Amino acid sequence: MRDDQASLPKKQRYKIGDLLKAIKLPKATYHDERKQIANSYDKYQEVKTQILKIAQRFRVRGRWIAGYRRIQTELAKLGLHLSGDTIRKLMRELNVQVTLYNRHRNAKYSSYHGKVADNKLKQEFNEAQPYRIIHTDVTQVRLAKHQWAYISVMIDEASQEILAFQISTSPNKDLIMRTLEELINNLPDDARPIIHSDQGWHYQVAYYTQKLADHHFIQSMSRKGNYLDNAPVESFFHLFKTELLTGFPPCKDIEELTGLSRNYVQYFNHIRTTLKTKGMTPVEYRNHTLAA
Repeated sequence: MRDDQASLPKKQRYKIGDLLKAIKLPKATYHDERKQIANSYDKYQEVKTQILKIAQRFRVRGRWIAGYRRIQTELAKLGLHLSGDTIRKLMRELNVQVTLYNRHRNAKYSSYHGKVADNKLKQEFNEAQPYRIIHTDVTQVRLAKHQWAYISVMIDEASQEILAFQISTSPNKDLIMRTLEELINNLPDDARPIIHSDQGWHYQVAYYTQKLADHHFIQSMSRKGNYLDNAPVESFFHLFKTELLTGFPPCKDIEELTGLSRNYVQYFNHIRTTLKTKGMTPVEYRNHTLAA
């Protein structure tokens, strides 16, 4: 060791009180500043940023519709694993809780007309492969000035993808056949699905049943008055009305309803994820499953 280094004083440790006295800073001020610095640090800042991005993606007509389970699934894809309680707490802090109105006052559309096909599903909705089971039904939506619109859909049981969606001012032959034609255009050529419906008259007339037979589709029907026999499509109608329509003024005409509905179907098929489809969108699930 050099002589000049040996002559340097040893490092000294000072108490906080002595340092505060030296710089003439009151202890109360010091501790208050420390508390503010500690409070300003948010260990969930990155998570909050991602939650907000996810919530914005799952938004319909200005509503937050992503529940904590969907947020949790999307965060897990990013490698962020948090408990449901923590996610709910952070969602409250960000004010992005689900804002849905779950009040249905629309009368259920009924077109019961006997039965021409057996119930081949018997409420066993466990199909995992796309294009094997398709559910179809018609619902009615109230428009302004006491008008009604009728919506006909076809949904894949496995992927939950909306394969056909048509709107009309009347639940007539044209509506049902346009829906079936759209389905046929969206199916692979070799698809031979079961087409499950209720016992509505439009699913029993010759032009409909013959079209199914021409494409080697298998017809299946619910029991009389048992909506649970066709639960997948009933579930979609519930989501459609709850997330898109309920709580808003009625659409002024069928054109406005059509525009909103087309955007919703696009969102439902390509953006909306569910646990049933393993956190994937319907289209992602369909592509993933068929490629496996």
